[in-house]
Amino acid sequence: MTALVVTPSEASLADWRAVFEGATPRLADSAWPAIEASAAAVARIVAEGRAVYGVNTGFGKLANIRIADEDLARLQSNIVLSHAAGVGAPLEAPVVRLMLALKAASLGRGASGVAPGTVRMLEAMLAADLLPLIPEQGSVGASGDLAPLSHMAAAMIGVGEAFLKGERMPAADALARAGLAPLVLGPKEGLALLNGTQFSTACALAGLFRIEGVFQAALVTGALSVEAAKGSIAPFDPRIHALRGHRGQGEVAAALRGLLVGSAIGASHATCEKVQDPYCLRCQPQVMGAVLDLARQAADTLGCEAGGVTDNPLIFADTDEAISGGNFHAEPVAFAADMLAMAVCEIGSISERRTAMLVDPALSGLPAFLTPKPGINSGFMIPQVTAAALVSENKQRAYPASVDSIPTSANQEDHVSMAAHGARRLLAMAENAAQVVGIELLAAAQGCDFHGGLASSPGLEAARRLVRGRVPHLEDDRYFAPDIAAAGEMVKSGALVAAVGVVLPGVVA
Repeated sequence: MTALVVTPSEASLADWRAVFEGATPRLADSAWPAIEASAAAVARIVAEGRAVYGVNTGFGKLANIRIADEDLARLQSNIVLSHAAGVGAPLEAPVVRLMLALKAASLGRGASGVAPGTVRMLEAMLAADLLPLIPEQGSVGASGDLAPLSHMAAAMIGVGEAFLKGERMPAADALARAGLAPLVLGPKEGLALLNGTQFSTACALAGLFRIEGVFQAALVTGALSVEAAKGSIAPFDPRIHALRGHRGQGEVAAALRGLLVGSAIGASHATCEKVQDPYCLRCQPQVMGAVLDLARQAADTLGCEAGGVTDNPLIFADTDEAISGGNFHAEPVAFAADMLAMAVCEIGSISERRTAMLVDPALSGLPAFLTPKPGINSGFMIPQVTAAALVSENKQRAYPASVDSIPTSANQEDHVSMAAHGARRLLAMAENAAQVVGIELLAAAQGCDFHGGLASSPGLEAARRLVRGRVPHLEDDRYFAPDIAAAGEMVKSGALVAAVGVVLPGVVA
């Protein structure tokens, strides 16, 4: 695994993507003095006997109950155990890695009051590939992602379950096998670990990273569909897009021109009588450009959130103050996740429309359902139905999560963001969209096969060779599922985008 030094508040989205893809992070040396000062401030507050929420009081609606000094350690372990109430399937390992790294970076700002050893434990777990089992469901995205982060903290004290190098086992066994001693939590440490937006943020960032890959693959398949339908390159003329002025629109149009330049297929119908193509071809810059602009806005929000401190109360070591606020409220993440849900929904929606256009001879001029022998063969009839089903599912999932709120904790926590649900759905939506784009890839490659041996552009010919290396031309009907799986993998792995050799616009620098 690649080592990565993370400076809290300065890490880039590219850094977080590297963690998601397997890099092992550790905090920069410059972070530790602030961590030590924050822990020392908490020690002074406790020694002075001041009442501070979560340090020597109960939690939530129970904040008015003072806790005796001899019970402070028990208070911190109790909050972890009682709040570890998640349900559902385990969170994907790459997202858990990102979640732990985000928590370490947040604590590394020196405003949470935890001891350096607590942050070192997060680093050690990441280095050992020891990942807590985090159930996916149970957070409403305010007061922090309490249940998911409690499962993380529980593993740190040797309770619950964890994965050590992918093997599931009791957390205590995983710690022992990794040579790590369970944490003994000091004042505020349990609260600091489970209070924050790191689950929602990790899920949203994971969705962003996967959606970006699907977006770029859809630019390739969209260009290939233009070739299959003998569509026009004129709608991608830079003068059109300069008149409107949206950055993403102009970048997508330029990318499509770059993908199509030098095509013999395009040259073969340059003087045809067709005036305008369907929107799914002609309006790609407008739709996919808007997707790109929206995803970039969401990325800006998530990049800020990833570098922030989102627990409560916050410790200001220079004045020994503990100030209660609401940084744990994940409304920014909820809005960003809703934006990404709309964006990925549209990537799949316009891709499916191109597949539907290609299989319809009245629109494409190609054989019905892209089979040379329609009737005896159904060709691409049902793959288009599959794409339609996935697009419909994504439309249902795209309903904004942030407009919902259910009061919790006896109405103390009376407005919540639902960011966790909004962010968690993004991975499934990205998977659906990847399969839709994979189906379009097969359909567009098949459509190009009917153009009498004419070649497309160099980049798109490389894409066709990639496809035909895994999926042969469909002459007669065959068992279709493996073809779709292979195409979906080309989309998700980045192989399709890499094959074309054209720099495509993206979200993460």
